[in-house]
Amino acid sequence: MGERYRQLHLEERCTIARLREAGQSLRQIAAALDHSPSTISRELKRNSGSQVGYRPAYAQEQTWARRWSGSRLERDEDLREEVLGHLAAGWSPEQVAGRLAREAGQRVISHESIYRFIYAQLRRTNDGAWRLYLPRAKAKRGRRPKGGGSSVNLIPHRRPIGERPAEADQRQGPGHWEADYMLFACYGQNLLVTHERASRVTLIVRTPDRKAETTANQLTRFFGAMPSPLRKTVAFDNGTEFARHDKLHSLGLQTFFCDAHAPWQKGGVENAIGRLRRYLPRTTNLDQITPGQIESLASRYNHTPRKCLDFQTPAEALSSYPLHFECESTSQPSPG
Repeated sequence: MGERYRQLHLEERCTIARLREAGQSLRQIAAALDHSPSTISRELKRNSGSQVGYRPAYAQEQTWARRWSGSRLERDEDLREEVLGHLAAGWSPEQVAGRLAREAGQRVISHESIYRFIYAQLRRTNDGAWRLYLPRAKAKRGRRPKGGGSSVNLIPHRRPIGERPAEADQRQGPGHWEADYMLFACYGQNLLVTHERASRVTLIVRTPDRKAETTANQLTRFFGAMPSPLRKTVAFDNGTEFARHDKLHSLGLQTFFCDAHAPWQKGGVENAIGRLRRYLPRTTNLDQITPGQIESLASRYNHTPRKCLDFQTPAEALSSYPLHFECESTSQPSPG
């Protein structure tokens, strides 16, 4: 009888990478791991990346992808079509799983199963179009580092975000906002995005420039149309485009600024912009998009269920407050 083949595990793959980097031969590595040289040779050939070479984690992922025998989405065509339809409409895997559970009264499928299905298809088919089903269209899971700058000393009457009321930090009620610009590759093109912390309602408008006066005037129009219960606080980063924030004080709004190099402190609007990138990547030419299309995008965003709202939509969450307030971007989008 021939020798039984024994699969490599992650610890052994780490040893292979270390010994390979140290210049050990295939036979030496095989002897150290008590495997045959052909096993080590096959491992290096099958699980090395063209750009990264042999990496243990990458090798483990490749092996898992080849062994993956299918998930429920692979077996259940109706469920797969429903899930992919929601993903194509802009929902995240968590939103899909949560909404299906809310409608069925029990868990239908987990968000992790949806992620695994999509990433398995990416590996199996080598078709990058599968990543477009995901909110940020990332080919690999994980966070990307971001840089940043600060102009703290150029903003008069600046109050740090640490002084913002606890109600705003804990999302205990509506009326606490965050604002930022969504930038694009074409110089001078940008969208002003405002995000309400409790309901997650997000409003979007294109401005002709990012000058402080232009920004203040647009924010005044935004907030001036709202009832006073929705005008409490607004948080910004330290960009000089928000230097005229004091104009909002006449509306009863308190204004606060993130600490230097800490835009994540207004994480609600940062997250919203990241989600909107699915439809408006940085290479988008805004001159080819009408104000109506931008309004439609905002409405679509505000009618997508969110896990943090127990899979209500932001529009539904906002409507639960007796504010007698409605705007086009939170009204139900027309079918079609």
